[in-house]
Amino acid sequence: MSDEQVRNDAGPDDIFAGLRRFPDVEADNLFAVDAADRLILDTATGALANAEPDTVAVVGDNYGALTLGAAAAGARGIRTFCDLLTGERALDRNAAGAHLSDRYRRCPLGPDLLTGARTVLMRLPRGLDELRELADAIARWADPAVTVYAGGRDKHLTVAMNDVLADSFAAVRPTRGRQKSRVLVVTEPRPSGAAPFPVHARVPELGISVVAFGAVFAGTRLDIGTRFLLEFLPQLPSDARHAVDLGCGTGILAVGVAKARPAIAVTATDRSAGAVASARATAQANGVGDRVTVVRDDALAEFPAGSADVVLCNPPFHAGASVYAGVAEKLFDGAARALRPGGELWTVYNSHLRYRGTLQRVIGPTEQLGRNRKFTVTRSVRRS
Repeated sequence: MSDEQVRNDAGPDDIFAGLRRFPDVEADNLFAVDAADRLILDTATGALANAEPDTVAVVGDNYGALTLGAAAAGARGIRTFCDLLTGERALDRNAAGAHLSDRYRRCPLGPDLLTGARTVLMRLPRGLDELRELADAIARWADPAVTVYAGGRDKHLTVAMNDVLADSFAAVRPTRGRQKSRVLVVTEPRPSGAAPFPVHARVPELGISVVAFGAVFAGTRLDIGTRFLLEFLPQLPSDARHAVDLGCGTGILAVGVAKARPAIAVTATDRSAGAVASARATAQANGVGDRVTVVRDDALAEFPAGSADVVLCNPPFHAGASVYAGVAEKLFDGAARALRPGGELWTVYNSHLRYRGTLQRVIGPTEQLGRNRKFTVTRSVRRS
């Protein structure tokens, strides 16, 4: 059987059976497709079957289920956007395995993704700021006759999401739920005058300005774990010449290092496109854009081995909605590879997570620099 025959005969269930999360973390309780993906596709079946080429867009497709499911339903010329680099790479790998790589193209959030789109499939993000940014973009650039099929798991949906969508669309209609999932069918876009993001704020205690796009964690607020880690910057090694802010978010740590230690070259990195845009804008807003390089990367995978003197990290402990220690461990593994022998990983984490043993195993000797009621800050020295 030819690849073309395989592709034409494959239905969503055939495709879903082979979906993986890789290169994102994988575990028995973490899935590449779920009931919400299936419900979104089922609700949009008619629209997908009758869609003209280049009129379907997919937003927030974590591992390719929506994009490849739309392709199996007959859509052509699909445009797709995922904030996370791991999501992009998982989609490409899964599409190659399903012989569907020619059915879509990846686009940044904006007119290239949405101009002329009449059907939009969207996983509802958990953050309201991210949803507001996505809804505004769809209303601003999609076809006025667009229908958005936005879905998620019941436990993650809130009435506030309806309100956010209603800011950009005149009609928000919930469908009947299934398998603890639900879809909102959204129509009649009403674009606003000015885009709501990025937003700017001043952090007086640090003397810096923060710029944030919708997808970035904590927005313009100073995360309390980051605040605690910043207290220890005066103790950074005096001979450090290259520091990395791993999982940089808005880039507050990167800017803090650049301002405190002008001789240090700083790299800020995150897998989120929104975070990278935010960190780059934050560095520029604070006059250190020439000394802070911002790159989109997955756990330092593209960094030269042994290239960093110091890595600073405030790791997440969730994989989507699931608590999973493997998220932080992947970052620690990346830091171990990127650090030179004798280089240091500085980590802040919720004390109950007890990462110290993992850090000693993956990086090297680890000492506690500080601890308060919620957080622990450690310094780990890379073994020679």
